[in-house]
Amino acid sequence: MTPLTQAQAAARAATEADAALAGLFQTQYAAMVRLAVLLGADDAEDIVAEAFYQLYRRWKKLRGADAAVPYLRSVVCNLTRMRLRHLQVVRKHSTPDAAPQAGSSAEAEALLHDDQRALVAALKELPARQREALVLRHWLGLREAEIAEAMGISAGAVKSHTSRGMAALTRVLEERR
Repeated sequence: MTPLTQAQAAARAATEADAALAGLFQTQYAAMVRLAVLLGADDAEDIVAEAFYQLYRRWKKLRGADAAVPYLRSVVCNLTRMRLRHLQVVRKHSTPDAAPQAGSSAEAEALLHDDQRALVAALKELPARQREALVLRHWLGLREAEIAEAMGISAGAVKSHTSRGMAALTRVLEERR
């Protein structure tokens, strides 16, 4: 056996990275789309595609393959937050006769049952940080430290956002009954 040349080693590493990313895409795509939808994104598929692209670009800089999912989750949260801010600015500065933009795709809404629709509608009424904390905690089952990392805030702030979000969500859902 001859030792691998530097070019061969780089090619092998690139092939392994591509295979790892392809596997990650197959296992995490649907979960990331659900996360983006629950966070209020109207273009969840585009956000997740951008998140995977950013993961691909930064793959070599990750601490390891096990850091890929938390990084991806964080990127989806950040991209969704940025998209929602952008839409707020657009709506604020749009003319009154402009057509309103849909909150989510018809396909995403059709897949939800009535009780899920009420819950998603109640989630959309929450402030963004509370919504993010609740979705990451209760739909993805993340621990406080993981949520803090994904949202870029402290664990104490995660507790505060989760608690306030649950209280507000409870109030909204009780009012609908």
